[in-house]
Amino acid sequence: MLLKDKVLLVTGGSKGIGRAIAVGAARHGARVGINYAGDETAAQSCVAEIEAAGGQAFALKGDVSDAASAPAFVAEAVKRFGRLDAFVNNAGICPFHAFLDMPADVMERTMRVNLHGAYYMCQAAANQMVTQGEGGSITAVSSISALVGGEFQTHYTPTKAGVLSLMQSTAIALGKHKIRCNALLPGTILTDINKDDLADTEKRDYMEKRIPLGRLGQPDDLAGPAIFLASELAGYVTGAALLVDGGMFVNLQ
Repeated sequence: MLLKDKVLLVTGGSKGIGRAIAVGAARHGARVGINYAGDETAAQSCVAEIEAAGGQAFALKGDVSDAASAPAFVAEAVKRFGRLDAFVNNAGICPFHAFLDMPADVMERTMRVNLHGAYYMCQAAANQMVTQGEGGSITAVSSISALVGGEFQTHYTPTKAGVLSLMQSTAIALGKHKIRCNALLPGTILTDINKDDLADTEKRDYMEKRIPLGRLGQPDDLAGPAIFLASELAGYVTGAALLVDGGMFVNLQ
């Protein structure tokens, strides 16, 4: 029960990594709120899963690229639970596309969701924590793509590098308020974002062979690291970048 009596919010929490973090945090005693963009059925099933296990949770629909969605999400948590202790920015998109004919709308949308959305959400969470005056934890899900390139991810990798940089800078800006800011860098995790890309069994087999632990990641693999960073066990951890990739990055040579 590493998060007992804490309130934790997760963006993009209805599926994949966000859902795994939300459910995992609830199992460790947190009261949880999730933001979701469109799939209400998935969002409500996440809430139901948490409540069935004896936890408390809510889901709020919102587009993270809209700056107004950030204070609304935080305000809902304060209304329901009275405070905010930990925030996980997870929402992101990756519509694979070639560089030379990248549509402007695809580029702009990816930037607005992945980077601008992270900025607005983390800012809103930080303001609430500053108001409370008791510190807190902000974690952003970046990616191994912050460190390496991708032929069909020229619009995506810069956003994940930006999220990593955002956490480094906010760690400095918010340290005086006892707010810790860290980044999680997943490797290849099996989620809706990449299910079509990894439907190519030859490509999937190749990638698995490059990972020292011998398998692709599952959403639940991110829950433990996220819970650790939100907990008091990480009380002296800020400005850090934690790779959760099965060893993929160190084997890319």
